[in-house]
Amino acid sequence: MKQYKFQDSIIGLVLGDITEQNSDAIVNAANNHLWMGGGVAGAIKRKGGKVIEQEAVAQGPIKVGEAVITGAGKLRTKYVIHAAVMGEDFKTDENKIRLATRNSLKLAEKFKLDSIAFPALGTGVGGFSKEKCAEIMVDEVISHIKQKGNIKKVVFVLFDQITYSAFERILDMAIS
Repeated sequence: MKQYKFQDSIIGLVLGDITEQNSDAIVNAANNHLWMGGGVAGAIKRKGGKVIEQEAVAQGPIKVGEAVITGAGKLRTKYVIHAAVMGEDFKTDENKIRLATRNSLKLAEKFKLDSIAFPALGTGVGGFSKEKCAEIMVDEVISHIKQKGNIKKVVFVLFDQITYSAFERILDMAIS
């Protein structure tokens, strides 16, 4: 993991599988009905079990940009934060990604979590630009850390080299 020290926190970058993370919570790039089909959601459901989806759906539907928290089934993490980054149309935009990131961080604070792992929200099924996603998510994470909450470690877990490189470029510029 590549690490960036920012104030009293660590921002990490990992090329890999978010379902293998040991963070207190991992974030699921969800739709507002909280069904877990493909992409990150499908991987979480396959590895963690259908109970995660059942807990999530019981709390939905929610507004796009909002987030809910569930247990993590058989995953290594304690919780899954389901960030609704798109509606039933599977389309997303800058505002939806910004709100989903912000609300995921707020939910982690509410549960007094120390660490959280994010995928690149909206870049898979949602088809959003990886570079622009990195700009939005890094901006939200840095803004959140400046507020000095409980979260001491935020990790971006990125599935492919192109996305990893985009986040690395943005973090290198933001924290230098």
